[in-house]
Amino acid sequence: FGIKRNILRMLFEEGFDVTVVPADTSADAILAEEPDAIFLSNGPGDPAGVRGAQETVRRLAESKPVFGICLGHQLISRAFGARTYKLPFGHHGGNHPVRNLDRDIVEITSQNHGFAVELDEDGSIPGAPDLRLTHVNLYDGTVEGVAHRSLPVFSVQYHPEAAPGPHDSRYLFDDFLAMMENRSGE
Repeated sequence: FGIKRNILRMLFEEGFDVTVVPADTSADAILAEEPDAIFLSNGPGDPAGVRGAQETVRRLAESKPVFGICLGHQLISRAFGARTYKLPFGHHGGNHPVRNLDRDIVEITSQNHGFAVELDEDGSIPGAPDLRLTHVNLYDGTVEGVAHRSLPVFSVQYHPEAAPGPHDSRYLFDDFLAMMENRSGE
């Protein structure tokens, strides 16, 4: 979907062997490579416009651990039934406070996106009962992260790899590695 060099650098630093494939690669072709996990990168544009991605992402998520950021987050959310919408002004900059609901902490994040995942007033994600809210933007209450209730799948809207930028969220790469290692040990 488009990937920043720093994301690749961070994955390599965590010990991942990385294979990059084009956005239109089929789930069959990706699974034929026998990956241990799938990382869905950031990228520009409207997630609804990425043809075929929802089906591919869902199929991958049903068989491999998946971590997505930015556009990858939106595609994971859409793959499990959520809707996305265009923000009036978007989120841009390196100082957005986000509450991590699982860890009960506030992270300062770097953001650069124009779309968001829909959220109901009660904190649920409409159309996506298998997803739970994990991160919330403290400026406007929008969805900043989700996790699947039973599959090893999680994502964030912001950029934990930001460089230069806040490093509050770099633990997410450690979490992805741990999730993959736990899955391969089953």
